[in-house]
Amino acid sequence: MSDHEHDDATGSDGEASSGDEPTFKAAEYADGTVTYPPHTVGPNGAERVGTVDLREYEGRVVTWTTSTATPPGVREPNTLAIVEFEMGDDYDGPPVRALGQIAEREDGSGETFDVDIGDRVEPVYADELREPGAGIREPESQDWDGFRFRPVE
Repeated sequence: MSDHEHDDATGSDGEASSGDEPTFKAAEYADGTVTYPPHTVGPNGAERVGTVDLREYEGRVVTWTTSTATPPGVREPNTLAIVEFEMGDDYDGPPVRALGQIAEREDGSGETFDVDIGDRVEPVYADELREPGAGIREPESQDWDGFRFRPVE
């Protein structure tokens, strides 16, 4: 058994506990592998035994792109990256990767951070990854929050 988190920090209805920021959950399996997004069964058929909060880990940019033709409600241009998380020296499972937007600079300019292949990043919570309701017939059917990646200094 690893030292990863084994509870999901949620209430019985699966929602984040009141006042808590949502977790960036990956699944951990009996054979020690971790996947994101979580699945009920691991890549080698192992039973799911817990969750890992990827907010606790840094990652490296594997590749990135900037889209200038985005769906309604998504910022334009929109820089996206595939990030491989650094799970620690004891982890010997397959790479844990996630696709996500690059965070905006905190100077109020609305511009995203610049990233390059190999840059270290960390996940940061965003209340809205896109404008709620833009191009969606039933906005209440969607979750609008999630995680973006910000370079680590």
